[in-house]
Amino acid sequence: MKKPLSNRFWLTLLAAALILCAVAAVFLFSRTASGTVAVITLDGETVEEIDLSAVSESYTLTFTGKSGITDVVEVSPGKIRVKEADCPDQICVHQGWIETGVAPIVCLPNALVIQIQDSGDGPDAVVG
Repeated sequence: MKKPLSNRFWLTLLAAALILCAVAAVFLFSRTASGTVAVITLDGETVEEIDLSAVSESYTLTFTGKSGITDVVEVSPGKIRVKEADCPDQICVHQGWIETGVAPIVCLPNALVIQIQDSGDGPDAVVG
């Protein structure tokens, strides 16, 4: 007849699994702002690549597309946004600051896209 496993065994196994999950979560999701690059494209052409981790003071850039619409982009340490736009819906302005590559800023009337990409210095938190 087999002896049943004790509660101590199951508690030890559960604790080891929790520690392993915590270590994995820290490794996968501990990302810093270093190495993030904002890529700005206008009409499908890359017009600027900005290393946001190297920005020490805020500044603005102005982009005018073929449609004649102007976007004023503000760059600050670790983040970027469309500060002003001539487009009627202002969706790009209302999106606010972005700091990660989760969602780009898009101004459809001006064909302006701002996408943050990781420079590859650390592990990817999202695989796709």
